[in-house]
Amino acid sequence: MKRGILIGITVVVIGLAAGVIFYRTYSRQGGDATFGGVSLKLEYATTTPVQERGLGGRSSIPDHYGMLFVFGTASRYGFWMKDMLVPIDIFWLDGSLRVVSVSRDVSPSTYPDVFYPPVPVRFVLETAAGFARANNIATGTPLIWKDVIDVSK
Repeated sequence: MKRGILIGITVVVIGLAAGVIFYRTYSRQGGDATFGGVSLKLEYATTTPVQERGLGGRSSIPDHYGMLFVFGTASRYGFWMKDMLVPIDIFWLDGSLRVVSVSRDVSPSTYPDVFYPPVPVRFVLETAAGFARANNIATGTPLIWKDVIDVSK
């Protein structure tokens, strides 16, 4: 009986440790923003493992939700649709969080094509496909953070 309890506790501890490792690697910490006058719930992609996974593997993306990729320096970061199950809109943002370009309705079938911004960017925002059209997001539209994170890293 005691051995069974010990095994059970060990399994729970291992499960909790795995959960902590997963959470730290794929953290969905986020905040709120306004984009084109629309409230948006953000998930931040600030680490390489989270940026590489992005929204891949998700069968849906909620309305008014986005993943904001935060990079340390401006560059022409390439994005592809590896492991993506749904189409997305990709917004290329400068250091002032203003849209410099939009890739609309990018389909998973475009993989392995890589999409690049026309100029170096510091941030990239992914939302469900159709967000740009539905909310009239165009070049110059600002993303306004309600919760600020340290973007200097």
